Parts: sequence; C-alpha cells; structure tokens
Amino acid sequence: MMPKTAMMLAAGLGKRMRPLTDHLPKPLVKVGGKSLIDWTLDQLAAAGVPRAVVNVHHHAPLMSKHVLARQSPAIIISDETERLLDTGGGVVKALPLLGDEAFFVFNCDAIIKDGATPMLERLAAWWDPAKLDVLMLVTPIATSHGFDGPGDFFVDADGVMTRRGSQPSAPFVYAGAYILHPRALAQEGTEPFSMNKIWDRAIQAQRMRAIVHDGPWYHVGTPQAVTATEALLASA
Repeated sequence: MMPKTAMMLAAGLGKRMRPLTDHLPKPLVKVGGKSLIDWTLDQLAAAGVPRAVVNVHHHAPLMSKHVLARQSPAIIISDETERLLDTGGGVVKALPLLGDEAFFVFNCDAIIKDGATPMLERLAAWWDPAKLDVLMLVTPIATSHGFDGPGDFFVDADGVMTRRGSQPSAPFVYAGAYILHPRALAQEGTEPFSMNKIWDRAIQAQRMRAIVHDGPWYHVGTPQAVTATEALLASA
C-alpha cells in the first residue's frame, strides 16, 4: 500500500553547496529549472501521496514560503529553527505530524528519475510492514551520477543488506529514499542523531531490506554537480 505521508529532510546547512547556500537553503537550489525539493514533491503529487512534512532550519522562512505555496501534496512544516536535529532527530521531532503508519523519507540532494515503473510504486509494492521497519532504495554505484564515494551497501537477491564495513568499496549507494515505520524510532528522543543508528539496528534485527533503483539517479551536492546534472538531464 502506498504510504500517505512523506518526510522531506530539508533542514541541513548545505555547506558543500556554498556559495549557492549562503542565501538559499539547499533544497531550493534549482537544477534543470526546478528546485531540488520540487523534483521529489512533484513525484509524490503524481503518485497521489496527499501530505508531506518538511523540516526547516537553514533560511527557514524562504523554505517554508516556497513549499507552502504548493497545491499538492499538502505541506506541513516541522520547525527546527531553534536546534538542528540531524536526520534521525529531525524525523523523531516530526513524528506527531507523520502519524502512526509507515511513511516515505527523502533527502533533498538527489534527483531520482523513474525507470520502467515509478520509484514510489516500486517501494510501495515491496513494503511489508509485518516483516520490515525500513525499506531503502539503493542505486548501483556504477551508474550513479555525481557520487564519488566508495559505496555504502552490499545487497543480495532477496534485498538483504550488509554495510561496506572494511571493504574498499561496495556496489550500491543509498539513493536518498526509504519507507520507515515509526515503531523503529520508539526508543529515541528528540535529540540530534543520525538515521544510520536506526538503519544499523534494523539491519541487525533483519527488519530492513533494499530494492535497487532501475532508473537514472543524480546526486547534487556541490555547485559543480548542479552544472553537470543539468547537462546530463538535457542530454537524456
């Protein structure tokens, strides 16, 4: 079943995107004529996801004004202007707005173009709340654009994940999208912490799986990546 709510992680400082983020939050940096956050919000709207919670901190008034002007999905603001809570703490703070059912979580520094089947539909089809607390979208490092790291995960044919650990490289990269059940955060308080803590716990408990993205994926983390991504999108 398609989750009815999404969490957009939009509060970060965007340090690697400077000077573009000196006066603008990173999710509002335009790529191909569209703000980064709108690439995903448009996909959510097209899939019929009715609500999205957006956390704000860096240039919060600009961020709020932009997303609240949208017609779809309906936007709810989670205000982190007093304290930046990192990826995990930000989601915990937003839980009262997200509800009791599973929800999507998205980073705002990637453009995830659909493959043969829309990405959101694939995640929803694979989601099994009886067996999983987290279902992550990963992308092959060999076909990713704008990513220069050694990779994050190994993934077998059943979607079972292992961290790269001490290996020099891994074939799959976290694509910036996953489905999360709120019970995975039941032990956590509203303090700054990374969502990696939740992922590691879910992997160990065999409550996390991955599906491999089958379309183009662009990581947009620097000003140089904006220019490179626009060229790739124009030639696609």
